[in-house]
Amino acid sequence: MSADVQLDNVWVKFGDFVAVRDASLTIQGGEFFSFLGPSGCGKTTLLRAISGFQHPSTGRILIGGKDMSGIGPNRRPTALIFQNLALFPLMTVWQNISFALEVKGMNKKARRKKADELLELVALPGQGDKMVTELSGGQKQRVAVARALCAEPEVLLLDEPLSALDLKLRQHMRTELRAIQQRAGITFIYITHDQGEALTMSDRVAVMRQGVVDQIGDGTTVYDHPETAFVASFVGENNSFSGTVIEITDGLACVQTECGLLRSRTSSAAPLKKGDDAVVFVRPESIHFCGDDTRRDENGLVATLAHQEFEGHFWHLALKTESGHDIRMSVMNDGRSEVHEIGASVPVGFSTQGAIALAPGELAAD
Repeated sequence: MSADVQLDNVWVKFGDFVAVRDASLTIQGGEFFSFLGPSGCGKTTLLRAISGFQHPSTGRILIGGKDMSGIGPNRRPTALIFQNLALFPLMTVWQNISFALEVKGMNKKARRKKADELLELVALPGQGDKMVTELSGGQKQRVAVARALCAEPEVLLLDEPLSALDLKLRQHMRTELRAIQQRAGITFIYITHDQGEALTMSDRVAVMRQGVVDQIGDGTTVYDHPETAFVASFVGENNSFSGTVIEITDGLACVQTECGLLRSRTSSAAPLKKGDDAVVFVRPESIHFCGDDTRRDENGLVATLAHQEFEGHFWHLALKTESGHDIRMSVMNDGRSEVHEIGASVPVGFSTQGAIALAPGELAAD
């Protein structure tokens, strides 16, 4: 059974410091929903408020339509998985999973049966008699999920549970967690600063900045259609060109920048008008080499190749325009990629649809 979670004008303050500011959103029952943002943006505070370990200063939190005001964490239909997992090292795997049932007085046979069912759910059949110390990092993650699910919560809260794993295992566990969520069918609320985790696993993502929810959408929307300068600069890499809007026509903008006149699409959620200051954002993978007989891009630049790195499937290039503007560019290694010498002058460009113009604002730290 899953439940929806509603945040209604939630504020969390610590003295004069505002950790969460006017958060209002609804997480649907059975949804995998992530809060994404840098350290200190308020996402963990919001998770603690949902779980009952932190009381909102103002506003309401409803789970399954029921106001949680005055209801402690032990009485809420939630379970929380911490970063350090907090598994019991002196218990076997099945004892860890069924510990909550032991506290409730369930007999050993019934507890073992439930633990084995959950081990099947998290793809660890037959591992119940092992000690926790015998498990790999990824297996421990799954045991922690199974233990949380044993309490039959309607909402599972996960606070950066993959942060301690190495890259390959973290990538593998993204797939595992998503599969477990779909099999369990309950609401998952996930906290992370890792964009790859959020975009890979989530039905929807809320991007947070300094206690504020900047944008909510599915991964494709947040990545391809950012609504603020912060979202554009935090979710993935982006090149930015500051300037002034010269013309707006049918949702397309002409922006005069130090690199010349650039054409881009605009955001319907954050419209611009002629004369406004604006920043044109362009993804590194949206920039292409422009040879004499190749594509004719709407935006052309001449730049000098300053540095390049080979990463197997991609070449990552650092360029500098004639005006001194730094550009990052990513080129797929398809076996036909043209290799340029450092210091070479190269024409590059990008399409109007490959860029977006937004109002200036706070940018994410590099």
